[in-house]
Amino acid sequence: MSKEFFSLNLSEIADVVAGQSPESIYYSNIEGVPFLQGNRTFGALYPTIDTYTSKVTKLAKKDEVLMSVRAPVGDLNFAPCDLCIGRGLASIKAKNGNNKFVYYALKYNINNLLRQGSGTTFDSVNKDLINDFELIIPEDKTDRDKATNVLSVLDSKIELNNCINTELEAMAKTLYDYWFVQFDFPDKNGKPYKISGGKMVWNKELKREIPEGWEVKSIDYYANVIDPHPSHRAPREVINGYPFAGIGDIDEFGNIDINKARVIDEEFVLKQERDYTINDYSIGYGRVGTVGKVVKLRKQPFRFALSPTMAIINPKNNSLPSFVYYTVTNPTFLQWVNKYTSGSTRPAIGIQHLRTIPVIKPKVYSENLLEKFERIVETSFKQTDTLNKENQKLTELRDWLLPMLMNGQVKVKDEKETELSMAAEPKTKYGK
Repeated sequence: MSKEFFSLNLSEIADVVAGQSPESIYYSNIEGVPFLQGNRTFGALYPTIDTYTSKVTKLAKKDEVLMSVRAPVGDLNFAPCDLCIGRGLASIKAKNGNNKFVYYALKYNINNLLRQGSGTTFDSVNKDLINDFELIIPEDKTDRDKATNVLSVLDSKIELNNCINTELEAMAKTLYDYWFVQFDFPDKNGKPYKISGGKMVWNKELKREIPEGWEVKSIDYYANVIDPHPSHRAPREVINGYPFAGIGDIDEFGNIDINKARVIDEEFVLKQERDYTINDYSIGYGRVGTVGKVVKLRKQPFRFALSPTMAIINPKNNSLPSFVYYTVTNPTFLQWVNKYTSGSTRPAIGIQHLRTIPVIKPKVYSENLLEKFERIVETSFKQTDTLNKENQKLTELRDWLLPMLMNGQVKVKDEKETELSMAAEPKTKYGK
C-alpha cells in the first residue's frame, strides 16, 4: 500500500451507537422527539422526518452520520437534528468532530466494507461489524481536509438546489390546491370563485360540490396511462443486458441508477421502444408495492425498460404538463387510488382502475384556467428541471472526485488556490 494511504478500523476514528426502537405505542405523527426507524425517508444528505416518539431509546445528535444497518445496508445521511434512531440505523460520530470526513470515508469504502471477509454482501450489520470496518484513507490530515471541503461544497450546492426545488414545488402545489380543489380560482372579475359566492353544484361521483358547469373526467382524458409491459412472462435476467428499473431505481433527477436496477434481456426493451416513448414530461406512478409514489421520468443515454410495478403517465397535450403532474401528485388523486388499491402485504392497483381515477375539467368559459395555471407555474417547472439537470452534473462530478481524491489520483492545490490537479502518476483504487 502507498505510504500516502493507510488502513484503520472505523472504531479508531469514530464512535458508533446502534439504534433501538421504542414500542410503537409511543409513536406520533406530530408530537415528541423526531424518530427514524431506518432509511425509508433518507434524502441526498438529510432525511425527512414524518414520525415522532415520546420515548427515546437511542439518540443521534445533530450532524452525526446515520447509516442503514439493514438491507439495503450502507445508505448514509446526516442527522438534521437530535433524533431517536431505531434498529434499522446506527449513528456514527467522529472522535475529532469531523463528521463530514467520516461520511465521505464511509461513502468511498462502503462497497468494500460490506464485502469484507466472506465476499458476500451483508443483509444486516451489527455494532461490532461496523466498529471493525476497515477504512482505507489518506494518511495526511491536510489531504483529508481538502478532499472533504471539495466534496462538501458540491454536496451543499446539490442540497441547496433541492431546497429551492422543494419550495418551488410547494408553491405550485398550493396554487393547484387553491384553484382545482378549493375552487377559489379567479372568476371573471378576478376574485376567488367559491369564497366570492360562485355557484356550486353537487356532484354524485365526487360526492362534493364543484363549480357550476364544471365536469368530471378520468385521468386518461388528459394523459395516456400506460402499462409498461403487459406480457405473458416475466423479464429474463441476464449478466450482460439492459437496466430494468422499478420506481425505487429512479432518483429525484429522473435518472436510472444502473447499479441498483436489474439487468434483463432485450425483449422488454424492444417492446417499450415500440409501444411508447419517454419524454421530458413523462411521469412514473407506483401501482404495485409503492402505490402512489410519483417520479419524473426522462430520456436516458442508454436503452432500458421500466417495471410494470409502475404506470407511465404521458400528458396528451404537452402544453399542460404541469397540470397533469400536480393532478397526480395531489392528495385528492391518491385518495381515489387508495379506494381501488387492494392487498395488504403488497398493495396494488390495476391499470384499468388507475385510468379511471376522476379529475376535474373546468367549464368552457374558464378553460383558459389550465393555460393560465401553466403560464404561472411554467417558470418554476422549468427552473426545477434546470436545477435537476445541474444536480445531475454535480452528482456525477462528486462521484468521480470521491475515489480520485481519496486514492490520490486527484490532488487539491494549496488552500490559496482553488484548482484540482491530477497526480503525476495515477494510483489504483487503494493507492497501491
